Amino acid sequence: MGEVLTIEAPGKVSLVEEKLPELPEGGFRVATTHSGVSAGTELTYVKGDNPYLNATFDRELGLFVPGTPSIEYPVRGIGYMQVGLVVETRTAAVREGARVAMAYGHRTAYVADPLADRFVELPDDLDPLLGIYVAHMGPICANGLLHAAHDLYGPAARQLGDGVRGRRVVVVGAGVVGLLVACFAMHGGAAEVVVVDETPARLEVATALGADVLATDDDPAVTLKRRWRHAPQDRGADVVFQCRGRARALALGLRLLRPQGTLVDLAFYTEGADEVRLGEEFHHNGLSVRCAQIGRVPRGLAHAWDRERLSYETIGLLSEWGPLLRRHLVTDVVGFRDAPQLLGDLAARRRQSLQAVLRHEVEEEGR
Repeated sequence: MGEVLTIEAPGKVSLVEEKLPELPEGGFRVATTHSGVSAGTELTYVKGDNPYLNATFDRELGLFVPGTPSIEYPVRGIGYMQVGLVVETRTAAVREGARVAMAYGHRTAYVADPLADRFVELPDDLDPLLGIYVAHMGPICANGLLHAAHDLYGPAARQLGDGVRGRRVVVVGAGVVGLLVACFAMHGGAAEVVVVDETPARLEVATALGADVLATDDDPAVTLKRRWRHAPQDRGADVVFQCRGRARALALGLRLLRPQGTLVDLAFYTEGADEVRLGEEFHHNGLSVRCAQIGRVPRGLAHAWDRERLSYETIGLLSEWGPLLRRHLVTDVVGFRDAPQLLGDLAARRRQSLQAVLRHEVEEEGR
C-alpha cells in the first residue's frame, strides 16, 4: 500500500491510501524520497481555477470547448517533481538502489513501466532533493531557452545557450521557474541577466544566485531602456522570459523589449489579460510573443532536442548551481503527511513559500 495526495474539492486536500499494482515483468517499484510542489499549477486545482476543471480540452483541435470538464474532483496524484529510490526491479533498464527522477504525482510509492513511464537516473553526486527538477521542471525552463535559441538561429541552433549568449536578458517573475530560467541564462553565457519582481524577498534570492534585480515599484522599462542602448531608437532587452502568470507581468515584459524583440512566455494564466495593451508597445515596436511549453520543442529542432536532452541539460545546470539553489531556492521541506496542510495554507495565502518539498522516509515503506 501507499498514500496519494488527493484534492477532494476546492480547498479540501487529504492523503488517501492507494493499493499498488503487482510488479509486472519489465517493471520497477520506487519509494518516493522527495516530491516538489509546483505552487503555480497545483494550487489552481486547490483553488478551483484550473481551466481543465471547467471545460473540455480537445487535444486533436487544440481547443478548450464547453462540455464535461477534462478533469473532475477528486483530483489524485497531481505534481510532476518526484524523486524515488528503486526498491524492486524486474528490468535491466534500471538497477535496484538507483535514484530516479520521475513525474508520477505526490504519492509515497509507484510501480513504473519503462516502456510507458519516463525516468532519469540521477548521478550519485547530485543532491537527491535537487533531483525534483530533473524530470520535468528543469526541462520546462530549459525549453524556454531553447525557444530563444530557435528564435535567433532557427533549425541551426545547436546549444541551449545560443539564444542568450552575449545578450541582455530580462526574466520577469522570481518564482521557481523564473529563478531557474535566470540560472540557465547565466549558465548559458548571457551578457547580463536582470530579474524583475515585485516581492523584495524573491529579489533577494535572485541576487544571491548572481542575477541583477529591479523592483516593479519604479518603471523598470524606463530604467533598463536608459541603460541598454543598441542604436538610436533601439533600446531594451534582447530577449525577455515571462515567468509570472499575471497580465501585468506580460504587459511589463513587452515594455522591456527592444524593437522587434521576442518575449518567451513560460507563464500559466488563469485570469483575463485586460492589462496587456496590444495597441501600445506590442504594436509600435513590432514585438513577438512565443509560448514555450514543455509539450513541444521548437519546430525544426525535434530531431536534436527532446525532453531527455533537456533533463541532462538540467543535470548540467544543477552540477554547477546546485549548492546555491539548495540554499536559496528551497524554502520549505516538510514531511509527506504535512502535505494537505501545506497546500491548504499556500492556497489560502496563510503561508508563503518559494519551493516547498515533501520529504518521505523510505523506511516508512516497510522495506
